[in-house]
Amino acid sequence: MEKSVITRLVEVAGGVYAPGHLGELTQVIDFDLVDAVVQETGVREKRVRLLPSRVVVYFVLALAVFEDCSYRATWGKLTAALAGLGLVRPSVSALARARRRVGPAPLRRLFETLAGVVGLPGQPGVFYRGLRTVAVDGTYLHIPEREQITRCYRKRVGRREAGYPLLRLLVLIECGTRALLACAFGPDSDGEPVYGRQLLDALDSPMLLLADANFDDAAFLHAVGEHGAHFLVRSTACRRPVIGQRLPDGSYLTRIGYGKLPALMLVRIIEAQVTVTLADGTVRHEPWRLITSLTDHTRYPAHELIDLYHERWQSETTYYSIKATMLHGRVLRSRSIPGIEQEVYALLTVYQTLIRTAADTVYTQPGLDTDRISFTTLLTTAADTITTATAVLPTTPTTLIGPIGHAALTHLLPTGRPRRVKARTRKNPTSKYGPNAGQHPATTQTYTFHATITIFEKGLDPRTKR
Repeated sequence: MEKSVITRLVEVAGGVYAPGHLGELTQVIDFDLVDAVVQETGVREKRVRLLPSRVVVYFVLALAVFEDCSYRATWGKLTAALAGLGLVRPSVSALARARRRVGPAPLRRLFETLAGVVGLPGQPGVFYRGLRTVAVDGTYLHIPEREQITRCYRKRVGRREAGYPLLRLLVLIECGTRALLACAFGPDSDGEPVYGRQLLDALDSPMLLLADANFDDAAFLHAVGEHGAHFLVRSTACRRPVIGQRLPDGSYLTRIGYGKLPALMLVRIIEAQVTVTLADGTVRHEPWRLITSLTDHTRYPAHELIDLYHERWQSETTYYSIKATMLHGRVLRSRSIPGIEQEVYALLTVYQTLIRTAADTVYTQPGLDTDRISFTTLLTTAADTITTATAVLPTTPTTLIGPIGHAALTHLLPTGRPRRVKARTRKNPTSKYGPNAGQHPATTQTYTFHATITIFEKGLDPRTKR
């Protein structure tokens, strides 16, 4: 009978710190970094415990990787390859108490440390005419219904109160790589512009912010300019801009901020009649109005800006990766407000770490578009390296690609993928698509896009609320 024998060398931290790892992702979130944030946030243990704070931080991050696993199952993933070390097997209550002892502060500091741009000049989709394109948008996460939670986080109220309490999450992403620059979250009672202002410190020059009509507010746009960034935002039908100067490309200049700003702000308006033809033959017509601080029509042509606005949907892809691929549509597991904050920061930290790993992979392949990197492959391979305790410590200081990068390159997505419109269906009572159910395709389809630049002399018709 033939046999195969494989002997592996597993290197992890010593003693009670051995379970504290995240597989290959430990090379990004290394021991020194975790120890530093633990020390900075004041949660380092005063005596050596069986569950040191460093190990607890890695455990919380592992919960974000294994969202479908219980506490004990996740601990089993961390220690599966460490048999023979005589490690403790803590109870569920011990792990829960350890989470409460550490709290959200170290995870928040860890995210703030890792957040930031990763795209390089010349990388596809990252820059537009020298401006780094970034996008902001919001989404909802469902959280458990507990009395101490619902005092702060409310359910969506329509004809009747239904569904789970909602947490509003906003992130600022780098287009082209979908790296997170900053985040803000809290109760649904505060709107997107409120949380959006908390993200402005992450903007600088030269950046171009893409956003939807929820951010068409003169004060917000003025604040974007004060941080040195430009903006390209979809305007609402409520705005009635006065045509100041017509430009050769069909756009025009105007000023905004009447009654809101100490001095009016010069902006450029681009209006177009958009035709979207779906693969099934359905044709949709929609008027668009974009407002931008890029007033030079020769350097930034109107038709290019209309096409560029599509990059805003990279934020939707980011949320899909977090909510569908990582969370699998599940409700957050934490049952207290500090626990929810800790869990959200852990999710975003793991996501950003995977994006940084993808960026390292792309650096070694000049011309490779990050859109071809499968986030599902990144996540599943990272989970495998945790279970097998693979590449916890780097073998050489110059190696950028490990098991995760090699798997991503082996399973690249097709190049030149066509634009697709996502299916929008009402899956729960809190769905924002309820008011216009049936007006969107029930299946994901490719589409063609055509825009005719014009000026709507009589303004825009209000959009259907959804």
